[in-house]
Amino acid sequence: MSESNEKEYFSRIHRAQDYVEAHLGEPMRLEEIAREACFSPFHFHRIFTFITGETLYQFILRLRLERAAHLLSQHTVKPITEIALDLGFGSAASFARAFRIKYGMSASAFRKNCKVESKNWKDLESLGRYLAAQISTQPSRRHSMKSMNSITAKQPVGHSIVDLPERTFAYIRHIGPYAGDTALFQRLYGQLCQWAGPMGYLEKPETEMLCIYHDDPDITKEDDLRISIGITVPGGTPVPPPFQTMAIPAGKYIAAKFDIDASEYMNAWAWVMNEWLPGSGWQCDDRPCYEKSLNDPAKDPRHRHLIEICEPVKPLC
Repeated sequence: MSESNEKEYFSRIHRAQDYVEAHLGEPMRLEEIAREACFSPFHFHRIFTFITGETLYQFILRLRLERAAHLLSQHTVKPITEIALDLGFGSAASFARAFRIKYGMSASAFRKNCKVESKNWKDLESLGRYLAAQISTQPSRRHSMKSMNSITAKQPVGHSIVDLPERTFAYIRHIGPYAGDTALFQRLYGQLCQWAGPMGYLEKPETEMLCIYHDDPDITKEDDLRISIGITVPGGTPVPPPFQTMAIPAGKYIAAKFDIDASEYMNAWAWVMNEWLPGSGWQCDDRPCYEKSLNDPAKDPRHRHLIEICEPVKPLC
C-alpha cells in the first residue's frame, strides 16, 4: 500500500471510530458505520480489523464498557441498570456479564472500589487529561489517582462557565502511549503546522489550536489511548490525509486559563478536577474535553505556556 493510500485508509477508519464514539448509546448498524468511512460493509469490516486489531463489535463493546467504568467512577449515583441501557446494552444482564469479563468484578464492586480509593478525589472523569504537549517531569508514564491527589493545584488566571457553539475541528490523531513523550507531540504539532501554516489558518484570529483527549488512561490500555491535535476550521474545509475533521459539540464548559511552565500541566488539571469541580454544583459531561494553546512557548520571553482547559459540564442533580 502506498503512503498516500495508507493515510487515506487510516483517516477513514478514524472517522468511523469518531462516529461510534458519538453514538455509543444508540443502535448502530454496520452499513451506517461503513458509510461514514466510505467503504462497502464487506470491505470495511476487514479493513477496520486489520488497521485497529479489533473487530468492529469488539471496538464498540470496549468503548461502551470503558464509558460505563468512567460513569461508575464518578461521584454521582446513577443506577447501574440506567447506565447499561443508556450505553446501548440490551439488558442489565448482558451488561453485567460483559463488565465482569472485562474488569474481573461486578459493576457494583467496581463502583464501591472507586469510592474507597478516591477519598478526596471527587470525580474520576479522566485522570490523564492533563497530559498534553508538555515535557513530563514525572518518572512514570502513567499517573495513578493517588499520585494525582498529591499534586498541588495550580491557581488559574481566571475561569468561568461558558456556552460554546459547535465547531469543526481539523486534526491529526495518535493512538497509543503519549504521556511524557515530547518527541511525539513535537512531531504531531510539526505536521499540523506544516499543513495549516501555508494554508493561512494559523494567522486567522478565530483559529483555535486544541488537544483533545478521548480516553481515560486509568481505564483504557495505553496501546488504545487516543488523542487528537489540530485546529478549528470553517465547516466544510477540505483536509488532506492523515488529517480529518470532526464536530466538537456545543454546550457548557468550565473554561480555566493558566499561566504555567512545562511541568505544571498536571497542577492545572488538578485545580479543575480536584479543587473547583467538587464544590461547583456541576459535574462532567460526556463531550470531549481539551486544552487550548493560547501562545507559542518558544516565542514567549519567559517560555511560559498559556493554556485554557475546557471541561464539558452539566448541572449536578
